[in-house]
Amino acid sequence: MQYITPLTPAFAELFLLGMVCFILVADLFVSDENRVVTYALTQLALAGAFVITYITATGQPEYTFSGMFVDDLLSDVLKMLVYIGVMVMLVYSRPYVALRGMFRGEFFALVLFATLGMMVMISANHLLALYLGLELLSLSLYAMVALQRDSATATEAAMKYFVLGALASGMLLYGMSMLYGATGSLEITRLADTILSLGARDLVLVFALVFIVAGLGFKLGAVPFHMWVPDVYHGAPTAVTLFIGSAPKLAAFAFIMRLLVQGLGAEQLVVEWQQMLIVMAVLSLAIGNITAIAQTNLKRMLAYSTIGHMGFLLLGILSGDLVGYSAGMFYVVVYVLMNLGSFGMIMLLSRSGFEAENLEDFKGLNARDPWYAFIMLLLMFSMAGIPPTVGFYAKFAVLQAVVDAGFVWLAVVAVLFSLIGAFYYLRLVKLMYFDAPADSAPISPRSDVRLLLSANGLAMLVFGILPGPLMALCIHSIRASL
Repeated sequence: MQYITPLTPAFAELFLLGMVCFILVADLFVSDENRVVTYALTQLALAGAFVITYITATGQPEYTFSGMFVDDLLSDVLKMLVYIGVMVMLVYSRPYVALRGMFRGEFFALVLFATLGMMVMISANHLLALYLGLELLSLSLYAMVALQRDSATATEAAMKYFVLGALASGMLLYGMSMLYGATGSLEITRLADTILSLGARDLVLVFALVFIVAGLGFKLGAVPFHMWVPDVYHGAPTAVTLFIGSAPKLAAFAFIMRLLVQGLGAEQLVVEWQQMLIVMAVLSLAIGNITAIAQTNLKRMLAYSTIGHMGFLLLGILSGDLVGYSAGMFYVVVYVLMNLGSFGMIMLLSRSGFEAENLEDFKGLNARDPWYAFIMLLLMFSMAGIPPTVGFYAKFAVLQAVVDAGFVWLAVVAVLFSLIGAFYYLRLVKLMYFDAPADSAPISPRSDVRLLLSANGLAMLVFGILPGPLMALCIHSIRASL
């Protein structure tokens, strides 16, 4: 292990932190009419962090802050994907938040603080750094959900999220303290070495693992720790729901890779967490896909859909090898792309005083605007895993990894629940193409939203036909970090 005394591996984080402080101060001098300046500075901060991450990427693991922080290929790739996801979210959200009085400096500051928390989580090589990144992300999200103070629904969702999040954080912290008690170290790479030297299965380690997996399950929204997902997705403003359902999933994947795979990947522990992940994956696939069928609210439907998708992600992780981890990373990247487009479409059809969040609101979309109906069709086909969209290849890659790991029955269960899940996605397609329009209001988005949303939808087709480069990037990133 090479400790780097300079702060080069953390330049992107330091830059973003400096920009957040600057934006908070600058926003005090910006009038409501010129709030676009704050928006532009936020996008500039994300673009600058992207450039710094790209320039400082060496492909080799570099450590700083006494080994608490690591900069490797996996962290660089995931951070750049996070920047792109957050920038796209801001473009989609701009008209929506402006109409609802949320186009303010605190919204952008919370987005950047949450992004900083994700970056720390992705590069953490120490349990304390991992926890600090997680809490910075979580506290920012709680505040964002409650940003519409006059909305009783949003306030209720924020309270539920906060209480359950505090409970999950407590379990995670307790598990980490037990790990420290058993190994005498908080550094993730040293954890792995110490656990290997312990040899026989240690009861304290197993208990620690139970608490840690429970905390991870909550952050992913996997069953049985999923109870917050539908209420928060439904109650939060759609722009915030989009944010919660996109970039943080990349950070959660990094959290799993750092803690479960790198820190607790010793042979005697892999079997333990594999069994727990199998239970969570099967329950998530079952409850997520079956409950989504009964939903008439699109945001709640996508919330239960998320639970099902997290089940697929866990299938990739529990395979326990390079192929499975790469398939899991590919799946989470594709999921973020699909979620960005889906919630982007909800915000596109929403207008002042009207939330297009019910299935009925998408009736006859093809008659109103055939292009956006086609984009939504591609997104729904991809979520359902229908070829030639990228969702099919993502699910196929995970299923292949599960079969290679010897869990054939798990692959069969996943396919069955995917078929059930296809129903509620195709139901939306049927409403768009075969029902009479419920609304005749014209759809006239900003040109940047139109361009980005079109590219987002077409990406489902492009990556489905040519998945090789993205999959190769995932494999290369995972291999370099193991």
